[in-house]
Amino acid sequence: MGSEGVFSSEVRQTMTQFWEEHSRDATVEEMMLDSSATILSKEEKPEIISLLPSLKGLNVLELGAGIGRFTGHLAKLANQVTAVDFMQNFLDKNRADNGYRGNITFLQADVAQLELPDNSYDFVFSNWLFMYLNDTELMALIQKMLGWLKPGGYLFFRESCFYQSGDAERTFNPTVYRTPAQYNYLMTSVTTQSGDRGFEIVMSKSVQTYIKIKKNQNQVCWLLQKVPREPNGHQGYVTFQQFLDNQQYSRKGILRYEKIFGEGFVSTGGLETTKEFISMLNPVPGQQVVDVGCGIGGGDFYMAKTYGVEVLGMDLSSNMVEIAMERAINEKIPLVQFEIGDATRRIFPDGTFDVVYSRDTILHINDKKALFKRFYSWLKPGGKLLITDYCCGEQPWSPVFQEYVKQRGYVLYTPEEYGQFLEKVGFVNVQAQDRTEQFVQVLNKELTRTQEIKQEFIESFSEEDYNYIIDGWKEKLHRCSLGDQRWGLFYAEKPLQIVP
Repeated sequence: MGSEGVFSSEVRQTMTQFWEEHSRDATVEEMMLDSSATILSKEEKPEIISLLPSLKGLNVLELGAGIGRFTGHLAKLANQVTAVDFMQNFLDKNRADNGYRGNITFLQADVAQLELPDNSYDFVFSNWLFMYLNDTELMALIQKMLGWLKPGGYLFFRESCFYQSGDAERTFNPTVYRTPAQYNYLMTSVTTQSGDRGFEIVMSKSVQTYIKIKKNQNQVCWLLQKVPREPNGHQGYVTFQQFLDNQQYSRKGILRYEKIFGEGFVSTGGLETTKEFISMLNPVPGQQVVDVGCGIGGGDFYMAKTYGVEVLGMDLSSNMVEIAMERAINEKIPLVQFEIGDATRRIFPDGTFDVVYSRDTILHINDKKALFKRFYSWLKPGGKLLITDYCCGEQPWSPVFQEYVKQRGYVLYTPEEYGQFLEKVGFVNVQAQDRTEQFVQVLNKELTRTQEIKQEFIESFSEEDYNYIIDGWKEKLHRCSLGDQRWGLFYAEKPLQIVP
């Protein structure tokens, strides 16, 4: 059996004892381990439900179903729900409240020992469960869930991160409080037994109810999708997100970029270009904006403060979002939310946003036309799109530019081609502007400013970091002078009336 097996059975005993102590009355207060559970549950439940994909006609597996706070709602939408919990009296309460629906199977089981048929579920839902498993148990469960889910199926889960959130007195607390980054790594590192499929993050964000009521950002939820693994797809990393977080957008790499772009910014021109481009959108208070590739949030705070718009900032780099959320605590702007989000997989109802905004991000994305179709559907009729992005000159490119694009994994088009993609998916009033001249001016300004604070830069980072930035900016200028590297500004609108 080995020490891990012994440890595991001890953990299960401790966990059983913990929940026996906290399940005597099968109440929502016990379930949530919090005296303000009723008000939290009332506000939180619709928020959690709003983050789920469409469940119509799906087979759903609910792990750690408890007293059924979510079971009834899942059953109302889905074809069939299997509700699993290892506390019998929680399950009995759930059955008493929701059994009348007729499409719920109630199963008393410990998830660590649960066996179910492969490819039998479209969606797995779990609210506060993984924090009661150690890493070995969680990784084993992840592999099982990948088996139980059909290809393309989704997993939604929510956990307490960093530390305890509820105020219930506990004589002992065997819970594992991981960081969101630890969950990101564990969830995306495990594959199916054959190794050909794994989870990729579609979305991860803090539960806003807890921020609002308890000023607590530590309640975090995720939506993941079971997708094929590309063995050599991300330069040796399991997922594109891991590639970003370990390479260009390590925490140090991000803060190093911020030093040259200006506080709160990691894209060309910092606040100066942000002011210019956002003014083109004429934002109105109360409008909904999504910022795709939001970085560390400087542009989002600016939009919310200046125009009174509500902003959802999404970025695939968990390091970026973590820094943005740290800054959000100081900014105290309730109009801005952040999430780790994959724009190529993220689902929003049609007509959710007034503005889609994206700065120097889409260069990472292969199928731009498919992404622009998504943007089009996310926008309300009359909604506006504004993008800046790295572009390229006509081929053939110089060897130095070819090598740069390959090393970064960028997918680049000319500004004209970019504009044509937008028109093809239905956008109107498309403006595709080659702003390379402005790009060069900004690069020179940023280069001069960084050289002027050389000593300060080296003290904050290192001489190696300073040289990396200076050399990088000089190389950008060189690539622009060759005509290979271009910078595009794109504005477009969704028609007010869609002609079929």
